[in-house]
Order: sequence, then structure tokens, then C-alpha cells
Amino acid sequence: MISLQAEHERNVVAAVVSTAEANDGARRGEGLLYLDGKMLPLSYLSPKTEVRESEIHGHGLFAIADIAKDEVVAVKGGHIVDRKTLREKITPQLGPVEIQIDDDLFVAPVTDEEREFSMLYSNHSCNANLGMRGEITFVAMRDIRAGEELTHDWAMTDDDGYSVECKCGAPNCRKILTGKDWQRPELQKRYAGYFSAYLARKIGAHCHSE
Repeated sequence: MISLQAEHERNVVAAVVSTAEANDGARRGEGLLYLDGKMLPLSYLSPKTEVRESEIHGHGLFAIADIAKDEVVAVKGGHIVDRKTLREKITPQLGPVEIQIDDDLFVAPVTDEEREFSMLYSNHSCNANLGMRGEITFVAMRDIRAGEELTHDWAMTDDDGYSVECKCGAPNCRKILTGKDWQRPELQKRYAGYFSAYLARKIGAHCHSE
């Protein structure tokens, strides 16, 4: 049984709209939340952003106005699911749609309809400009100018066994990404203060054990 710290639990529960209390004028339908006849997004995207085609991969998230360092850019929402459910039921149907929040816990949409309302469209880059605050909130790691693509490094969120080729095109591209890149000392130094709270705890525990 995994025990979540109080701060971790508050952060996650706040974003999982499927378990939130419905506001006045809202209604529910098959697990989705509607307001005035429209489905509410599961995730938050800053009004300073828009989704459009990306040179990195498919569609990406872009700044349409200047964004200040540490400003909130996006918040991932969905359902809390375990690894078995994710791998056996969600990923085969929806693809990679999750964010990891603990060793065996993830936040993800669970239906085709929810997928579009949960996606952030922030691509991976080895020269990322977004980092994490808590488990599910993406913030600017530096001042970002309008027109820039908003990217994050999977090393800040993932602890898994994968190894995939990277084609982000950044000058410092690692070429191969793994689910253990958070263990790399140079990335721990580069992204200090911007790892997810889950990985920050693992990094801290690893450092204290040496």
C-alpha cells in the first residue's frame, strides 16, 4: 500500500475533477462534468497558450504572450489510476496520456472523450522551458517569449523502464531517453527545484543514502 504525504494528496485531489463537487448549474454524465451544456476541461491551460503544429512532434503547446519565470502554464487533470490499469486498459486505447505521481499511481483520462479535455500537448525537449511545481502543475523555468514552444523534459516527471530515441532537435539532445534519466547528476543539477515532488523525494532519499 502506497502512502501519500498530505501535500502530495491535496495537490492530486485538487486536479481530479471527476471527484470534485459539482458547482451550481453543473451536471454529470458518465463521469464527466458539464456546465451550461458544455464539458469542462479536465486540465488547465493558461490563456497565454495555444495548441498548434509542432516541429518536434505532432501538435505542441505554444506561448502566444510573454510568460514570466515561475508562472503557471498548465495543470494536468484526470483520474488517479494504478500502473496495471494504465498499461492494460488505458495506454492501449488512448496512447501515452498520463503523468506519474508516485511509484504506482498516475493521473490520466480514461475514455476517448476525456482524452482531448485532458491533453496538455507539451512535447518533450532536452532543452525544456517548463518545469514542475508539485505533481501536476507545469510552470515556466525562465522568462518565455511569445511564439516559443512550451516543452518539458520527461526526466522531471518519469520513473519507468523505457528507452526511446529522442528527436527533439535541441543542441543538447540526449538522443536516447530513458525512464531513469532523473538519476543523471547533470539533469538533477539543471532542473533543481523543478522536478515533480514525487521525483524530488526520490532524489532526496537517494542523496541521503550515499
